[in-house]
Formats: sequence, C-alpha cells, structure tokens
Amino acid sequence: MEIDYVSVFIFTFVTTFTPGPNTISSAMMGIQVGYRRSIPYFLGIATGFFSIMLLGGLFASLLARVLPEVMKVLSYVGAAYILYLAYRVLNADYALSQNSAKMLDYKDGLLLQLFNPKVLVLSLTVYTTFLGSMDRSIPALLLSALFLTTMSFSAISLWASFGAAFSQFLTTQKTRRLVNGLLALLLVYSAITLLVS
Repeated sequence: MEIDYVSVFIFTFVTTFTPGPNTISSAMMGIQVGYRRSIPYFLGIATGFFSIMLLGGLFASLLARVLPEVMKVLSYVGAAYILYLAYRVLNADYALSQNSAKMLDYKDGLLLQLFNPKVLVLSLTVYTTFLGSMDRSIPALLLSALFLTTMSFSAISLWASFGAAFSQFLTTQKTRRLVNGLLALLLVYSAITLLVS
C-alpha cells in the first residue's frame, strides 16, 4: 500500500489545529502572558508530542513485524475513530476557559502530553493507518515524528498568537458551523481514503 501524503497532511492538520488541550491551553497562555513568555510551555508540548509520536511509530513498527494482520484491523479502527472525530469536530466549542490563569511552564507542557488522549490516539492512528506502510527505519521514524511535531507546534503557535481573535471570530453560531463542517468533511475524506486504499 502506497502512502497517501495528502490524507496524512489533512488528518494531521485537522487533528492538531482543532480544539484540544494543547491548542486551548496555548491560546489562553497567548492571551494572558503573550507569545514570548509562553515559549517554554510550547517547547514542553513539542518535546512531549515528539516523544509520543516516536513511541507510537516504534509501537506500530513492532505490531507490523509481530502481528501484521492486526494492521488491517487497526486501519478500520482508525477510520472509525476518524469518523468519530469528525462528529466531535462538527460540534466543537471554541470557548476559552478563563480559569486557566496559572503561568504554565516547560514541565506543564511536557506532562500534558502524557495525559492528552488526543495526542496518544493521533500517534497510534497515524502510524498504524496512514503511515502503516512507511519505511520503519529510525531515520524515517524520526523524520515523521518531527513532521508531526512541526504541525503541532504550528497549531499551538497559531492558537496562541491569535487566541483572542479566534475566540471572538468563532463565537457566532454560523461561523462555527461553517468552520466545523469544513474540518469534519476533511476528516471524513481521510477516513474514506483509509477504507478504499
């Protein structure tokens, strides 16, 4: 099976840029203390995210060698999860909680990844489905984890830089439905490409 890089990009873009613990907390940090003072927190997120992606890639490599028949089952499970995620994105709320006024640092960003189900599921989904047929060498795993981390870092940077603008822009029901609908459709496309490939 050949890797569909467009689907990989779409899935990664939607999952990293849509609301979740990383993006929402980064938006609040940007609003409360500014982008520059938030950088240690962002670096903690990036370090933890990269580590989870690398571990997910290694785990998927092990599964592909030990239980290759499981990979096909996981592609169906991954597609089901993506469709569920599309449903969640369709109904996503972009409200930012004002209760997270605490100054977060590198350690907070790093630890958040261990308890962030979105990142854990993203790692397993992307490596067992979209990148299931990739070269499993260490350089390939490092490059793919770096690419995914770069996407994530771009997302948290954008949310932090424009957190206030996003929250105001996405407060109208019509705009939120339009944005959520578009993102959900992109996820459905990604799930379909998994099932037909």
